[in-house]
Amino acid sequence: MSLKIYLLRHGETEYSQRGVYCGALDPLLTQAGSQMAQAFADAHQKIPWTDVYASPMKRAIATAQPLCEAVGLRMQIRDGLREIGYGAWEDRELEDVRLHHEQDYIRWLTEPAWNPPTGGETAIQVASRALPVITEIESKYKSGNVLIVSHKATIRIILCSLMGIDIGRYRDRIDAPAASVSIVKFDIHGPMLEVLGDRSYMSKHLRERSGT
Repeated sequence: MSLKIYLLRHGETEYSQRGVYCGALDPLLTQAGSQMAQAFADAHQKIPWTDVYASPMKRAIATAQPLCEAVGLRMQIRDGLREIGYGAWEDRELEDVRLHHEQDYIRWLTEPAWNPPTGGETAIQVASRALPVITEIESKYKSGNVLIVSHKATIRIILCSLMGIDIGRYRDRIDAPAASVSIVKFDIHGPMLEVLGDRSYMSKHLRERSGT
């Protein structure tokens, strides 16, 4: 039996619905976001879960909670799984950032691996704190099913790193809508992406929400 890591993005928040930069901000889930979390738990509680890891942000914890309660697991909180820090861009819309931080925005758009949002984090910095959590899980569990509940940029950076995709292209190559789950299997040949950004477990009503 192989180790499988499920990478679940948190459910919808006001910020994800509006498309506003939100990294270090700590909003709660919307009502729809809570429904997404419950839908995930309902659809996946029969999987024999080995462990659950989550970002310390409220939106990630609230997304992991229904499954933890359903299967009787206590989530492991890891700071390395928090969202990318957007610095001065937090709580601001794209056009506002483009207007007031044009050069930083252009540099970040061109090469986010090494160029951060103004006062924020680079993708390399996110990878340096998130990937040790993957290594911890791999070292601890040689088989089983482990859930990670994290954030849009962080999950995409982890997936790029595992799949050998240039981290600087994480925004161009991988999508992770609200409450979508991706599954990576680890075996003797290394990580294999089995599922990417699945939301089929939730109702059509929830899937049709933008969930950026």
